[in-house]
Amino acid sequence: MIYEVQGDILLSSAQVIIHGVASNDHFDNGLALSLRERWPAMVKDFRHFCQTTHPKSGEAWLWSGTGGTHILNLLTQEEAQGHHSKPGKASVENVNHALRACRHIIDKEGFKSIALPRLATGVGGLDWNSVMPLIRNHLGDLAIPVYVYTQFIKDKQAPEQDNH
Repeated sequence: MIYEVQGDILLSSAQVIIHGVASNDHFDNGLALSLRERWPAMVKDFRHFCQTTHPKSGEAWLWSGTGGTHILNLLTQEEAQGHHSKPGKASVENVNHALRACRHIIDKEGFKSIALPRLATGVGGLDWNSVMPLIRNHLGDLAIPVYVYTQFIKDKQAPEQDNH
């Protein structure tokens, strides 16, 4: 069940927040920066994950923190080429593979609700009209609420269904 909402995804009551990043991302822009500020341990753990497993674009990594926090990091962008360089752009192929990996994790973990932004359209540079059909394809038949934050409004809690 996909619900398109407007508001601040960090105020979501969903069990999992999903976002797009690159391998070895610095988490210094947009939602990633907000996540880094709120959960710095996630970024530290993500860096360790990247250094030990060398994930490829199109994969996904789940972080579970204290208090039941879950962040699902989708590797939608190409990895930065140098130590201080910016990550590359996202691709439809990477988003497709990452959403497939995302769906596998959601099914395996039995999550009851998820929230995601306009995935890969900010820093990733993709057109939303190319991304939303992929979200519908991979997550549209889930029997849980899928909150797609189509517009960010800082400090505004989106109206979410209370069935999770």
